[in-house]
Amino acid sequence: MTTRGDTTAINIAVTPEVQVRPANTVPRHFRDLLALDDFERHARKRLPNMIFQYVKGGVETGRGIAAAYEAYQQYVFVPRMFRDVSGRDQHVSLLGHNWSHPFGVAPLGGASFVSYRADLMLAKAARAMNVPMILSASSLIPLEEVIAANPDAWFQAYLAGDQPRIDRLVERVERAGYKTLVVTGDTPMLGNREHNTRSGFSMPIKITPKVMWQSALSPRWLLGTVAQTFLRHGAPHFENTDAERGPPMMSNKVRNTNARDKLSWKHVEAIRKKWKGNLVIKGLMSPEDAFIARDLGADAVILSNHGGRQLDHTVPPLHTLPEIAAAKGNMKVIIDSGIRRGTDVMKAMALGADFVFLGRPFLYGSVIGAQAGIEHAMHILRDEIDRDMALIGVTKPDQLDAALLRRAPLFAREG
Repeated sequence: MTTRGDTTAINIAVTPEVQVRPANTVPRHFRDLLALDDFERHARKRLPNMIFQYVKGGVETGRGIAAAYEAYQQYVFVPRMFRDVSGRDQHVSLLGHNWSHPFGVAPLGGASFVSYRADLMLAKAARAMNVPMILSASSLIPLEEVIAANPDAWFQAYLAGDQPRIDRLVERVERAGYKTLVVTGDTPMLGNREHNTRSGFSMPIKITPKVMWQSALSPRWLLGTVAQTFLRHGAPHFENTDAERGPPMMSNKVRNTNARDKLSWKHVEAIRKKWKGNLVIKGLMSPEDAFIARDLGADAVILSNHGGRQLDHTVPPLHTLPEIAAAKGNMKVIIDSGIRRGTDVMKAMALGADFVFLGRPFLYGSVIGAQAGIEHAMHILRDEIDRDMALIGVTKPDQLDAALLRRAPLFAREG
């Protein structure tokens, strides 16, 4: 029995069993990676500044990135106590598949020039964890190779407003065996990425003294990614922007981005009629656009500001999520941008998201430790979600709702 003056038993608590790996089972070089933000810090040491800034950077003032992150800080939990939270289960059914966790890998353009064969590593890690992975059209590995490594991978297309070109690419994706096609709408033209100019990054990459110096200072990237790619696979190409193979990444002939500003809802409607698999529309932030996608028969939408890499000062997707989720009908609502913690995942799902995606932390994981590094990042997020569910008072993601959240007082006063 503990008396009021007895302090010896204060810190003793009985907690439910969780799936956290003992510290001694984590590889030594991963033991400083305790949260997803740690991956950025470690990856920065291994990459040339131009490559790191390409991955990390947004556009102009960077408010698109910052605001998406800050949106999650504007909510706090109202946890429920004395609930039996044993037997927690993170499985989520989405687009005909029962995934083990409520998160997936967002599309990452040029990933395999950041880390050796990263698209394949991301696909294999996602398969091992039974979570979805979206292959970017701007990838450097043919989409056919990626789906061979992970038959449940999704493909994300950057489309021009040219129906014959669209049809040819959709036919290629279908032939390869993809069941889920993601059409991105927020790239009518490239955003103003000033950080690329400052760091020396360009597309195609120009071999300037600045680029050569940065590369020489990052031998693990130069030898482990660039040299290995050229020696084993030849010059990297943009493999999947069209039905036909695109140009080499380092040639003067840049990838074909013509007529993307002509893409419109009529093309989405035509794709829906042609594509028999799951159709996901990505890059939406407006409720009106989400409802157009719903009415055209989209199976899901991904609310996203493109990781802050397109239009600066965009509304954080989290702020329009509740309105869209309230009128989604049979359509699934997915969200990315700004998610770095298990608590972020919980907040998004409490506000109506069916699923979430993350990108940069998993790419940093591939830089640090290839497939094992990616899986380590996924394990961290998985363990956070498990812990968070127990502490919030739920056993499944679908038990989360807005009653478990409040606006943080500081932001409530401002609003």
